[in-house]
Amino acid sequence: MADCGVTDARSLPTRTPPPPFRTVEVVSREELSPRMLRLVLGGKALHGLPSAGPAASVRLVVPWAGEGFEVPTWTGNEFLLSDGRRPALRTFTPVEFDADANQLTLDIVRHGGGAISDWAEAVDVGDAAAISGPGRGEVIDPDARRYILLGDETAIPAIRQMIKAIPAPIQIDTHVETVSPDARLELPVRAGLSVTWHDADPTAPPCSRIRDVVATLDVDASTRVWAAGEAAAVQAIRKYLFTERSVPRHHTSIRGYWKVPR
Repeated sequence: MADCGVTDARSLPTRTPPPPFRTVEVVSREELSPRMLRLVLGGKALHGLPSAGPAASVRLVVPWAGEGFEVPTWTGNEFLLSDGRRPALRTFTPVEFDADANQLTLDIVRHGGGAISDWAEAVDVGDAAAISGPGRGEVIDPDARRYILLGDETAIPAIRQMIKAIPAPIQIDTHVETVSPDARLELPVRAGLSVTWHDADPTAPPCSRIRDVVATLDVDASTRVWAAGEAAAVQAIRKYLFTERSVPRHHTSIRGYWKVPR
């Protein structure tokens, strides 16, 4: 859960403002698996939402448990509620945007104990939320002959989009770690695609299986690596690729999607 402490925004430097929030309401909720919920959010405010490339991002803000919904205000450094607290805000991959219906689909991992996941478990049709974005997506390198896609459950929506966006005949090798086999979801089917699912070790840090598999991969000059998941794990993958394998930084795109609570 985000820090709820009061911040004096006046003492903080000014940053480039992100896209403003668009108020939405829950249109539908679907259980994709024991570990993933799908929410469709809609509203007139989504009209004109810009398109984005694969693995883009949007900010989702929801009410804190037991509170009414409030759209946070940009202070020049961060979004804050009217009483100075940080909002319940997380970043997600937009699964699909239906411009005709003004509806945005998000997939949310059911991990429990987080403000957004707890809200998604209890949400009702018509409940209010807000969306900001989208942030930048990935640009597929046409000179690549092979892509390696790595991630945990939070990366599944983005991996699905990357598979669809990478053109043939580029080969794609995908490795996904899930907490259990029933968390696996269907991925697109295409020529030149291999998908390997890895069951997480419950005694090890998140993404440990993915970290292990990276050491076994052949990464040559024509290979591009995309990875997303728990922040410390993907940072370790980044460091390994750069320092141990001498992979050029511009041949990788590595993103931390979440952090282990401390």
